[in-house]
Amino acid sequence: MRRDQRAPHAAARAGTRLHTRARVAEIVGVLTRHALASVSDLLRRVLARDGRPPSGPRHLRDALAELGPTFIKLGQVLSTRPDLVPPRYEEALATLQDAAPPVPLAAVRESVRAELGRPLDEVFSSFDETPLAAASIGQVHGAVLRDGRDVVVKVRRPGVTRSIGEDLGILHRMARVASLPPGALRRIDLVGFVEEFGRTIRAELDYVAEGHSAERLRGTLVPLGVHVPEVVWDSTTQAVLTLERIWGAKINDVAALDAMGVDRPALARSFALVYLTMVFADGFYHADPHPGNFFVEQSGRLAMVDFGMTGTVAPAIRDALGEILFALATNDIRRSAAALRELGVVPDGVDEERFIEELERLTAASFETPLGEMRLAPLLIDFMAVSRRHRLRFPSELALLVKTVVMCEGLAAQLDPAFALPVVLVGFVGSRLGEPPEGAREGSGGTR
Repeated sequence: MRRDQRAPHAAARAGTRLHTRARVAEIVGVLTRHALASVSDLLRRVLARDGRPPSGPRHLRDALAELGPTFIKLGQVLSTRPDLVPPRYEEALATLQDAAPPVPLAAVRESVRAELGRPLDEVFSSFDETPLAAASIGQVHGAVLRDGRDVVVKVRRPGVTRSIGEDLGILHRMARVASLPPGALRRIDLVGFVEEFGRTIRAELDYVAEGHSAERLRGTLVPLGVHVPEVVWDSTTQAVLTLERIWGAKINDVAALDAMGVDRPALARSFALVYLTMVFADGFYHADPHPGNFFVEQSGRLAMVDFGMTGTVAPAIRDALGEILFALATNDIRRSAAALRELGVVPDGVDEERFIEELERLTAASFETPLGEMRLAPLLIDFMAVSRRHRLRFPSELALLVKTVVMCEGLAAQLDPAFALPVVLVGFVGSRLGEPPEGAREGSGGTR
C-alpha cells in the first residue's frame, strides 16, 4: 500500500481511538458522578438518622439509563441475575425503561428502502408515522401490507450496531481490569459475563434471528391455543422485522378483560402452563414475560409478542430447576441442595450443612402456609440470597429461568389473586419427575 493510501486509514484509526477514549471518559464520569451522589446521600441520611432505603440502586439505574442502549440492556440483563445482584438492585434495574426519542420518519423510510431494496410505499399501502414504541435498539410502527394484512414493522436504529460494538469492547476491557486484583470481584467471571452479555445483545440486533425465534415458538404454542404472530419473511431482514399485527387487551388490563367476559382464573392457569411447557417440555422459552408482551384477544385467546429475548435450557439445567422448584414447593430443602450439587454449582469449600440450615431458617415462615396459598417468589428470592452469600456459581440459564418464573407468578397473580403457582408446578413438574401427587404438601409441615 502506498503512503498516500495508508494516510487515510491511519487517520481513521486515530479518530476511532479518540472517540473510544472520549466514550470511556464519559462512562467513567457518569458512573463516578452517580456513585458520589449515592455516597453523599447515604452520609446525609446517616447523620439525619433517616431510615429510608439507600439510594444506591436508584443511582445505578439512572447511570445506566444515561449511558444509552448498551448499558440499558446491561441493567435489564443484571435484573435477571438474582445470583449476582442483591434484591434492591435487582428491583431497581427491573424498572429500567428501554425508551428513546423516535427516529424521524425520513430516516425510517431510508432504512426500509436500504434493507428491502424498495421504497416504503411499494412495500406498504399505509405506514403509521407515529411509532407504537420507540426503544434504544429499534422502534415499531403499525402498517398495512399491499395485500391488506395488518402488520407491525420493527426498524433498527441507524448506527446502533456500531455504538453497541464499541461499548462492548470497552466493557470487555473494564471486566479484564476489574478481574485482576484479589477480592470479591475475582469470584465472579466478569469477562465471561460480558462475553455472554455481548452474545445476548447482538442477538437482539438481529431481527432475522428474532423471526426464527417467533417461528420456533409458534410450533410449540399454537397447539396450546396461543396466538404467535406470523413472520412476513419477504419484508424482513437483519434490520427490519415485519410481523402479523396482534389486536387485543393487555393481559394485565383487568377491567378490559372483565368487560370481555374473560375467565381470569382459567387464564392465569393457562398462562402458567404455557410457560411450564416451554421450559420443561421444549427447553426454549420467551424470556421477557412483562405485561406489554401478552394480549388477550376478543375470543379469549392468549397472544404473545416480542421475541428478542428468549432462553434455551439444556436438559441438565431443566432437570435441576425442576428438582429445585419441586423441592421448594414440597418443603424438601435438602433435595434442592442436592440438585445444585449435581449441577456442579457448589464450589469447593462450601459448608453444605450450613447452607441448608440457613435456607431452612429463612424459608420456615413460608412453609407454614398451605400449598394452595403459597407464593413461590419469596422462596426463590431467599434461595438466591443464601446462594449468593455462599458464593454458588449459577449458570446464567438457571438464573434467567428463576427470574422468569418469578415474573410469571406475579403476572398470573394479577389475573387471579388466589392463583397458586406451586399447585400447578407440583402437578406439572411432579409428573415429569415421576412424583406421586400425594408428595405435595397440603398444609403446614413437610419433610426437610
